[in-house]
Amino acid sequence: MSKQDSGADALTHFDQSGQAHMVDVGSKAHTKRIAVATGRISMQASTLQLIKQGDAKKGDVLGIARIAAIQGAKRTADLIPLCHPIALTKVSVTFDIVDKQQAVVCTVSSETTGPTGVEMEALCAVSVALLTVYDMCKAADRGMIISEIKLLEKSGGQSGLWQAG
Repeated sequence: MSKQDSGADALTHFDQSGQAHMVDVGSKAHTKRIAVATGRISMQASTLQLIKQGDAKKGDVLGIARIAAIQGAKRTADLIPLCHPIALTKVSVTFDIVDKQQAVVCTVSSETTGPTGVEMEALCAVSVALLTVYDMCKAADRGMIISEIKLLEKSGGQSGLWQAG
């Protein structure tokens, strides 16, 4: 079953007078929560070849980007002002090379057991991974394009399962 956001009712980071605040999750049930996000970085064919061969000037691009993604998930609350710091129980990162599109696709799954979800952690991890690929390859290709960062799925909590359409 897929639930869609209910518009203005979904804006929980504002109090009754419209001021930003951190949502109180103290009374919410602790459940297993999982979020999956993805994004891509497109580049020149020669840049993609450097990544595939592991010959980039700064080293193993995807290996470093994987560690950066995990670190990004762990530091999400430091970057997004109203995110709760949460205890992650798992973060997994995969990269798929799409030769025909001259792109690398990053997918992150983040998990926790707690009172609030891990969507922001998965999205932050994807973003940091793709920015790391850009940073490591910018000497060869400053025209790379990061795009399509999005949530694919989230489960757990009161709202249950949500999947992108």
